[in-house]
Amino acid sequence: MVRTMSLIRALISTARMLRHTPRLADGLPPDDAVLLDAPDDRLAPALVSAALGEYEPTAKLLATTRESAEWENRDRYVMRLAAFAHNRDEWLGRWLAASPHDPDALVVKAELGVRRAWESPARAELLREMGPLIGAAAEGDPRDPVPWRIALDHARGTHAGHDAFETLWGEAVRRSSHHYGCHVAALQYLSARWHGSHRECFDFAEQAAADALPGSLVKALPMRAAFSELVSGDGLIPVTTVTAGALGTTGGTSTTDRIDAACDEAVLLSSMYAVGDPWPAEVRNLLAYVLVGRHRWDEALEQFRLIGPYATSFPWTSLTDDPLGQFLETRDGVRLQVASGMPLWNRTDRGRPRGHYA
Repeated sequence: MVRTMSLIRALISTARMLRHTPRLADGLPPDDAVLLDAPDDRLAPALVSAALGEYEPTAKLLATTRESAEWENRDRYVMRLAAFAHNRDEWLGRWLAASPHDPDALVVKAELGVRRAWESPARAELLREMGPLIGAAAEGDPRDPVPWRIALDHARGTHAGHDAFETLWGEAVRRSSHHYGCHVAALQYLSARWHGSHRECFDFAEQAAADALPGSLVKALPMRAAFSELVSGDGLIPVTTVTAGALGTTGGTSTTDRIDAACDEAVLLSSMYAVGDPWPAEVRNLLAYVLVGRHRWDEALEQFRLIGPYATSFPWTSLTDDPLGQFLETRDGVRLQVASGMPLWNRTDRGRPRGHYA
């Protein structure tokens, strides 16, 4: 009898999926329209020029962000340009040869140096050699918080003590008190994986979010702390498919409450931005990931609709080397989960004549 009931439930769930899954695709871009880490309209021409070995458009773009104190955009552009230069740095070499003391060239050089050191088996040794490079970038423009974000990443990798971290953090927030990149770097340092604990990580994130202005991406920092805990092994244990048990199972009740509260705050933040806005795309991708981990299927599907075509490598690279494929697979899995939980027939369908195969 138990086996019969289990079979009936499985058949009903399958029927629900078949009936409802197609209509749940409304508002979701088709797979071939989804882009991974798509640059915005300002960065794209700079990347194209860099691919041709030209640095002038990049120099103009970063100078504009510095002169107008667009620190969030500047940080994003620096990271993307350094990632591009990791394998194609001819343009950066020409830029430094032409203007060796250009503060914009120096900050890209520092980010690239730290990035390369992080990926080396001799990480700690190579990172220690990056200190003068970061110092030169910081001296390039004393107002710029981006070199201090790089310094915080550097401190994490060199196992700098908490006193050194506090000094760097003070320099960062003195320049931009709500800079998202600096907050993320500090959060990573304070995570249990590195030099802190889950409690320190959450406490820092929740306080920063409480102090942040409405609409600031710093409001999503607790969700980033939740992610750190979920992938640590103490909370969620990630697997590769939603249908194979989502992203795992959660830990204790108090932890679960903090994670759900972080999700609630991030959902509110996401609602303040337009559908398909590339600016909060990474936050929305992360939110979808964590909502899936909490089995909050309907909310996760809504985030995939809000994401539109803007998939981001983070957080999907924590599961696979194919982040775009994982994004699309997870999105499909969420649709199946939502469909399987919907009534087989709507109330309005009852009493309506149906054919044999309706």
